[in-house]
Amino acid sequence: MTSVKTFTSPTAAAKSLFQHVKYEHLVAGVTGGVASTLILHPLDLIKIRFAGELKLMLCLQYSDASCANRGRAYTGMVDALSSIYRLEGVRGLYRGFVPGMFGVSHGAIQFMTYEEMKNSYNQYRNVPIDTKLSTVEYLGFAATSKLIAASVTYPYQVIRARLQDQFHSYEGSLDCIRQTWRYEGSRGFYKGLFPYLLHVMPNICLVFIIYEKFTNGS
Repeated sequence: MTSVKTFTSPTAAAKSLFQHVKYEHLVAGVTGGVASTLILHPLDLIKIRFAGELKLMLCLQYSDASCANRGRAYTGMVDALSSIYRLEGVRGLYRGFVPGMFGVSHGAIQFMTYEEMKNSYNQYRNVPIDTKLSTVEYLGFAATSKLIAASVTYPYQVIRARLQDQFHSYEGSLDCIRQTWRYEGSRGFYKGLFPYLLHVMPNICLVFIIYEKFTNGS
């Protein structure tokens, strides 16, 4: 008896893939991202401003006019928080918050990608999707999911950082996007991506390894 092979179109294959996506992974990533952004955004703002002051003192980026208008430097984290609150109010502490909320998608994409890659890998091996993997396999999926999420969402971090920098003046997120595109092109939205990945990759791999060890009870 002659066997007949059935043809599956790319559209049908993609549809089948997304039918198996567990959207609770996406919801979990979004929820965690919103919570962390609300709590940690002021600290992110301070980090950017400290970095801006260092650039200013080293004369790497800013003109003499901006040096004259910068005012006194912050003496520490508490001084920075109190000064920003006193001079700019709560809105000052959450400058760049809107693009930061777009960044919630980063955690969501990363977490969902990580989980779906594990599930697809186990399905490929014809084993239950909750089968434990080796440490090397977990590290590979963690690093890959981080690369995918970063390549998709990194531009928001550039926009947020520039809005938070007290030495740059933008009318808002759209104005920052327009100026970045006008003067730097698409490469401007990915400035600092490589150092960022070097910084976060070991951290995220460690986080996922600990996560797997605790959730698997091993």
